[in-house]
Amino acid sequence: MTFPATDTVVTYPDGDLASTGTVLHVEPLEEGRSAVVLDRTAFHPVDPVWPDQPADAGTLAVDGRDYAIVDAVVGATDGSALYVGNAPVRTGTEGWAFVVCHLVDDASGIEPGATATVTVDGELRRALSAGHTACHLASLALNDAFAPLWTKDVPVDGRGRPNFDQLAITSSRILPEGSLDEYRIGKSLRKKGFAAAELAGRIEEATEAIDATLAGWVAAAAPIAIVRDGDGHGLGERRRWRAELPEGVVEIPCGGTHLRSLAELASVTVALELSEADGALGLTMRTTAQPA
Repeated sequence: MTFPATDTVVTYPDGDLASTGTVLHVEPLEEGRSAVVLDRTAFHPVDPVWPDQPADAGTLAVDGRDYAIVDAVVGATDGSALYVGNAPVRTGTEGWAFVVCHLVDDASGIEPGATATVTVDGELRRALSAGHTACHLASLALNDAFAPLWTKDVPVDGRGRPNFDQLAITSSRILPEGSLDEYRIGKSLRKKGFAAAELAGRIEEATEAIDATLAGWVAAAAPIAIVRDGDGHGLGERRRWRAELPEGVVEIPCGGTHLRSLAELASVTVALELSEADGALGLTMRTTAQPA
């Protein structure tokens, strides 16, 4: 059995909803499922390291037969085995090939060397892309609203604001036309200079400030792009989300899918909710993106 020697060429960062490639490997999995690896694909997979954006939905067609893709995950191989969603190394590690594993319930009829066509559900892709774009915008606006609560210098975001989002986030989930982000404000963040005691009294003010900032950005219909760090199109290549906001261009490392312009949105709004557990504050930010 041979394993892919190079990364899957991925075209979803360019917004592609269909692709044609060659089957490189079929890996039997538990419960009768199989992972199908192609040399190129438009299908966005889940990255187990940071599983914020769900996989695309769609089909794989081989020799006139359609196979429902029930899931897709990032896989990795060092040439001796294929790790499907449980790689022992991080994406981009030298000496490893990182691949998109298209999971199907029944891979009978799919053989290495066959030509396969991938078709992505465009409606779901658009909704998740809207949610992911809104998530990045909301994180920047959140950092801006919380900037006055910092008393010490900490790492900043692409707009030069103290990066609360990066320092406090514990989980992020991209939803169709929205996102759900969870933050923890504990002893470590307080030591870094975050005035947690003032937060409860500023939640309403912060929410209004975030919504106002987001409204201004949406009204400006800022262009959005995915920029690759290298010249290739491999899955393991680092990519960045870029937005040409009115105050200047801002970038965030990101492997997901996005809209191409904020003109595709009518509005982006947030709801902030505080909680307390184990001696720390928890903050939940629910972001909603209304399509234009």
